[in-house]
Amino acid sequence: MVDLVELCRYSPQIVANGKTIVIDNSSAFRYKDDIPLVVPEINSDAMKGKLLIANPNCTTAIAAMALWPLHKRFRLRKVIVSTYQAASGAGAAGMTELEEGTRQALENQPHVNEVFAHPLPFNVIPHIDAFQSNGYTKEEMKVVWETQKIFGEKDLSCSCTAVRIPTKRAHSEAITIETEEEVTPEAAMEVLKGAPGLQVVDNPAEKQYPMPLTSTKKYDVEVGRIRSSLVFAPKGLDLFVSGDQLLRGAALNAVLIAEAKLRES
Repeated sequence: MVDLVELCRYSPQIVANGKTIVIDNSSAFRYKDDIPLVVPEINSDAMKGKLLIANPNCTTAIAAMALWPLHKRFRLRKVIVSTYQAASGAGAAGMTELEEGTRQALENQPHVNEVFAHPLPFNVIPHIDAFQSNGYTKEEMKVVWETQKIFGEKDLSCSCTAVRIPTKRAHSEAITIETEEEVTPEAAMEVLKGAPGLQVVDNPAEKQYPMPLTSTKKYDVEVGRIRSSLVFAPKGLDLFVSGDQLLRGAALNAVLIAEAKLRES
């Protein structure tokens, strides 16, 4: 019999019995060298024989689903990410503040923001989590640190700007990559179409591309707007992803980890 639990504070004590598997959804253990940080479609081997497994930040997980197959085929040199993160990323209180604030704004009533640094309705806020000494926020650095760790590429150059936007659910990300090998949009699309956990939505002529509206409540991450980078071509691409952070970035990833551990045991 194997117990599966999702906790944070007491995780090390719980796994000490050698029988209980802990999937930790907090950031408490993500950056410890001896704790695997896992997206099962990418690095499930990292958790073999481990009882404490860290679940990544939702923003990282969504980007990683599209970046990993491209990295395997074309080898990433640089990754530049700009995020468009929904209010629900700040929890139920964030959703309530957006909804109430929108109503108040439409009724010309004063709005007091408590969850977000500034009023979110009809606004975007380039500030998620605390600012660090290097000028990045902690949310932005999570994307950098976690992408490097999940991919096993500590020297991968990565930068992120994280922005809160007034949508309810699903995070979107504009991503620019530089690759070691030459890459075309057509070749990249073929790679992405064959990757698990992804849905290619890329038909500009029919106005089809990833959006929070269409990616909400989906298990797969949408990827589209795939085009040669005007900066890095022929060794670079621009793309856009959108994924339900409450599923792909949190609950679903934890469930996939649990299923993989059960198969292992």
